[in-house]
Amino acid sequence: MSSTLITPVADRKRLARRLAGSGRGFAEQYGFRVTNNPASLFQVLYLSVLLARRGDFRRALDGARALRDEGWDSAARLARSPIEDRVRVLRASGQRGDVDALADVLGDLAGTVVERYRGDLRRLRAVARHDPARELALLGELPGVDGQVVELFLRETQALWREVAPVADRRALAAARRLGLGRSADDLAGLASGESEQLAWLVGALARVDLEHRYAEVTGRR
Repeated sequence: MSSTLITPVADRKRLARRLAGSGRGFAEQYGFRVTNNPASLFQVLYLSVLLARRGDFRRALDGARALRDEGWDSAARLARSPIEDRVRVLRASGQRGDVDALADVLGDLAGTVVERYRGDLRRLRAVARHDPARELALLGELPGVDGQVVELFLRETQALWREVAPVADRRALAAARRLGLGRSADDLAGLASGESEQLAWLVGALARVDLEHRYAEVTGRR
């Protein structure tokens, strides 16, 4: 592993702008739109559940795409799907481990979102009255959603749920440390001028750098 890149403040801000310059966060870079509608938010949630599992992140992306492409692009549609069909689709997408348990959890997650929030995670936010601590608590009460899943979900949605910002997951922070951009979500927020949308793009880009091992490309070092 190469040493951390130490740069002056101006260079750090320049690098942060370049990383965030695509105008897309992690999920959007891989084809999952992050918009303030029920289907989009739920897809980001089940993508986060899959990403939190151990293994290659590409397999998680494939699984989330497979669920969406099967037509289960909302909580209501996924909740209505037979568990045997979920198992089939997840296995075909390359999911490993206890796929039956994963299919069961995803079904429970969808059913709970439908039951409690009529399939719309914006209602969860409304119930929490836009209080970040309460939002985190309510998300954590959903089946299959632990602290890591919450962090991954909010990493993407902080551009929409601005009250939760700044959020940076462990992958983004690992990349930030190696690139000399900071050691905390607050450090990254400073580089993003406090704008939650820019921060979401920056954090997503950093997570991609770490997962794809693109440090040499970013720094220009070989």
